[in-house]
Amino acid sequence: MARQLAVVTGASSGIGYHLARQCAENGFDLIIAADEPEIERAAADLRALGADVVTVEADLATTEGVDKLYEVTAGRTVDALLANAGRGLGKGFLDQNFDAARRVVDTNITGTIYLIHRIGNDMRRRGEGKILITGSIAGWMPGSFQAVYNGTKAFLDNFAFGLRDELKDTGVTVSCLMPGPTDTEFFRRAGMLDTSVGQQKKDDPAKVAEDGFKAMMSGTGDVVSGWKNKLQATLADITSPEFLAGQHRKMAEPGSGDR
Repeated sequence: MARQLAVVTGASSGIGYHLARQCAENGFDLIIAADEPEIERAAADLRALGADVVTVEADLATTEGVDKLYEVTAGRTVDALLANAGRGLGKGFLDQNFDAARRVVDTNITGTIYLIHRIGNDMRRRGEGKILITGSIAGWMPGSFQAVYNGTKAFLDNFAFGLRDELKDTGVTVSCLMPGPTDTEFFRRAGMLDTSVGQQKKDDPAKVAEDGFKAMMSGTGDVVSGWKNKLQATLADITSPEFLAGQHRKMAEPGSGDR
């Protein structure tokens, strides 16, 4: 049988890399994308698993970068889209550089939904396909000192379920992976290594990716990876926003890791 094709974004490291590994280990060829040259190192690892891998180095915060990725899919059937590219940013909103804050929005929201719009339309016309969106349990709580990031994840968590319902009779499934703090480069890149959450023990990205891949393949609507995160998500659903914001402050306020 011919191998299926998966598109994975943010695949150079972290959860995205391990999502791509899950695809390669389960019979998919790959188109992987990231905005850094490390994508080639990831591709070499994935080819060693037997997958045909095409790399795209593109800025997925821009429509031009998304178009560059989409053009590589021309003439090929995309069986699965794993929309994982994301970016974080620490510190209080008014202390952030606004261009950096906007880039979080453009990467996490604009680029993600534009790519889904392009590939999702192809899937709907064909009457089959799987979409996995990497949201976060952060979307369940007001993110003091990470307000923009948490806001973008709230959008994605919500968007995933809305899109899933719209596509319920089309043969296209939409799943949302909602991880908690995970052992990736995220906190270093977001400037959050001095925070409590930046210094705490984190989840294994390989396990998080395995949970997300299984949810996508089974067509499950959402998966919260890790029992502690499941508990946190459940409590967030019944707790006041004011209390949640205060709890988030304890985790994400600059310098909180030294207290």
